Amino acid sequence: MNAAKTSEKSNIDLMNDPQAKRQVDRAQANRDELKELIAQAIPHDGTIEPLKGLHFNRSSSPSECVHSVSIPAFCAIAQGSKEVLLGSERYQYDPMHYLLATVELPIVSQILEASKAQPYLSLRLDLDPTLVGSVMVEAGYPSRRRADVKAIDVSPLNANLLDAVVRLVRLLDSPAEAHVLAPLIKREIIYRLLMGEQGNRLRHIAVLGGYTYHIARAVERLRKDFNEPIKIESIARELGMSVSGFHHHFKSVTAMSPLQYQKQLRLQEARRLMLGEKLDATSAAYRVGYDDASHFNREYKRLFGAPPMRDVERLREAARETASSI
Repeated sequence: MNAAKTSEKSNIDLMNDPQAKRQVDRAQANRDELKELIAQAIPHDGTIEPLKGLHFNRSSSPSECVHSVSIPAFCAIAQGSKEVLLGSERYQYDPMHYLLATVELPIVSQILEASKAQPYLSLRLDLDPTLVGSVMVEAGYPSRRRADVKAIDVSPLNANLLDAVVRLVRLLDSPAEAHVLAPLIKREIIYRLLMGEQGNRLRHIAVLGGYTYHIARAVERLRKDFNEPIKIESIARELGMSVSGFHHHFKSVTAMSPLQYQKQLRLQEARRLMLGEKLDATSAAYRVGYDDASHFNREYKRLFGAPPMRDVERLREAARETASSI
């Protein structure tokens, strides 16, 4: 069945099912309202945090690839689209889908659709594992079977979850109500995530079950000691896993090996040091754990596409151009 016939059949089905049509209309109205609310809250390109843990982002043009570290969060787009790369895996989402991340991981992200007439508008709601666990217990959902759960995935944004998101954003106009109602709506959003396609991802993090929790502990250890030589055997032993088992489960959750993970953390921190603290490449390399400057330069160029100082100068020039255009 081709796309035109599928669309025609869907329209006929909606005409024959008033309740389904109302739900579709309600979802579209909510998407339109979410777009308007975020556009009003952030009229210029950039990011803001209008409520604790709730972040808005606006961009009037597609972006280059941005290297960062993900945090446990629910991410939705009101207008435009975005792609996130984790290792060799790609996740693309738009106003019809949401992205859920549950472990701190080095990622590469890129805004794909954005223009001055139709800017990219998105929100990110940070997820507190303690709050997730509280909602899960209240909902009566115990730990399920042990399994590896990917740290990032994309799913359709259903009408009820979208409705809760819109109600949370509406509170920006009522600070007094936000103080009382925002925590309740955040719990509802978490509840709907738990009940949805990605519920297992939140459950495994919240109840410390399955190998995902062990890998989350390993990630925390690697993030804290990223500039130290990695000791796979020691980490695996602390987690009660074999070295081969640790490698397998780490890659299942993070889409990269422990060494690849540490390398990306080191190189991102080196980039930050050169940009923010104006360190030269050799000093930055040493600070993040590299003894061989030429080895650092090769790995930096492989990740960011240019040698360290040329890359940093390019970023500074882009920042100057952005500042002069505002």
